[in-house]
Amino acid sequence: MTVIATAGHVDHGKSSLVLALTGTDPDRFEEEKRRGLTIDLGFAHMTLPSGAELSFVDVPGHVKFLRNMLAGVGGVTACVFVVAATEGWKPQSEEHLRILELLGITSGIIVLTKADLVDGDLAELAAMDVADHVAGTFLADAAVLAVSSTTGAGLGELRAALDQLVATSPGAVDSDRPRLWIDRVFAAKGSGTIATGTLVGGDLVVDQQVVIEPGSRSARIRGIQTAGRTVGSIGPGNRVAVNLAGVDHHLLARGHALIEPERWRLTDRFDASLHVLDALDHDVSRRGAYVAYVGAGEHPVKLRVLGTETLAPGSDGAVRLFLDVALPLLPGDRFVLRESGRDETVGGGEVLDIAPILRASRARPDRSVERLVRERGWVTVREIGQLTGQTVEPVVGDWLTTAESLDAMRTELTARVAEAGPAGLDIAGFDDRERAVLATIEEVAVDATTVRPADVVDPFADHPYLVDLRHGGFTPPQPDGVDKGELRELVRRGHVVVRDGVHFHETTIADAALVAADLLATNPDGFTVAQFRDATGASRKFVLPLVTELDARGITRRRDDLRIAGPRLPER
Repeated sequence: MTVIATAGHVDHGKSSLVLALTGTDPDRFEEEKRRGLTIDLGFAHMTLPSGAELSFVDVPGHVKFLRNMLAGVGGVTACVFVVAATEGWKPQSEEHLRILELLGITSGIIVLTKADLVDGDLAELAAMDVADHVAGTFLADAAVLAVSSTTGAGLGELRAALDQLVATSPGAVDSDRPRLWIDRVFAAKGSGTIATGTLVGGDLVVDQQVVIEPGSRSARIRGIQTAGRTVGSIGPGNRVAVNLAGVDHHLLARGHALIEPERWRLTDRFDASLHVLDALDHDVSRRGAYVAYVGAGEHPVKLRVLGTETLAPGSDGAVRLFLDVALPLLPGDRFVLRESGRDETVGGGEVLDIAPILRASRARPDRSVERLVRERGWVTVREIGQLTGQTVEPVVGDWLTTAESLDAMRTELTARVAEAGPAGLDIAGFDDRERAVLATIEEVAVDATTVRPADVVDPFADHPYLVDLRHGGFTPPQPDGVDKGELRELVRRGHVVVRDGVHFHETTIADAALVAADLLATNPDGFTVAQFRDATGASRKFVLPLVTELDARGITRRRDDLRIAGPRLPER
């Protein structure tokens, strides 16, 4: 389904056009009907001649309700730009056009409404006037159609043009990261909380656990509707109404975002590009009472221009915006910036970095992963996913880093291990990054507990007690007469496993795991300690510590008097 926004000056017939096309009056409130003026967002859907489905978001045209207009165009990919043939281009026509451009909308249709009230010459003049105003914009080559919502003239041609628009508009991107910017919340009798919005980024399914931000309120999707139908799942690029269980509708509001748990990084500041509108009569600086429109929300922000003090009208630059709340954002998200003191649209742009770490005086943001890695030095692929929404391959282990940083760490680690000599170093003394790099160094040998030079033989590998333990198998000898310091080192290096006071050779635990796998192959519901004792030929003194060790390692799990398969049970 394609979602299209109406746009244009107040009283130019946007809502009447949507009603004529869909049979649904998008003006929901009595005050809207009484005044003949759209105050808040309205929604309707239709099926086009081709069978394609289309949803309309009908936005207010009056300047007093501009914030409601901005709440409705997030996630929209195309527009129907409405100009009354009787009045021509008006101030809000211009402002709506600039806002649509700032939000990155790239396709649309121009509709001259009230065509039945003008003659042919006036209609032609109106079309020429509109063409002059949209020259150089994304609507420069858009179809211009004269329509009467009253008589129905031109509606057939408009439906065909909408079919063409849907076929050529860019499809919704599925990045497996769903986000629903909420633009309406209410309580439905017998159902509870309902939230609506335009879904982007991925799928939602019934019974899915979600979180609403800001506020970190957990909920479950009880039901989903789109275009008046109940569905079990819904993909991106659709108008969606979700029935939420576990959260009161009074706690939610327009501008909140419904997301998957633990998939997003919230931020209350971000670096972004900013295009300043040509029509502005002053520079943009940090001085001003600014409001940013992000998703479906309106947020007061503080602004810092990056790299310079001001941005001139018509210029492009970078800014850092500080939000009043933390939001789930990603690079590529669009925003519009207004100055509330002057009540004017300043410009808009694209989010570049949702977690800037450099001071504003040094920041030079862009959307590249390379810049993020260069600034941070080391970063996990999971963190990159949260910062950018991208899936990338690690350089080493789970990490991304620069070639210079990787080479420097390899050199430093090789020197540390060489200096330690045959005794080696305890693996616990290395962090996750260092362990990942150690595994790539040929001159280094790593076992369960120790890191040593690769050309050095483990002095404890042939310890006499290890030979005795290996020979004893499931009935091992105790360490009578073994030097206590040497025994501690054997345990530290992982050669000896101690459980409940009994010492086993490390390979004996692996052998016991295979015995457990064989028993479970013939006893899938689980085996008893007695069965394990019979299979190993060991006494209860040794069997109980063995099965306890298997439980601790996740090889088996205890269920009452039985041992069942654990997640680390080996295959046979």
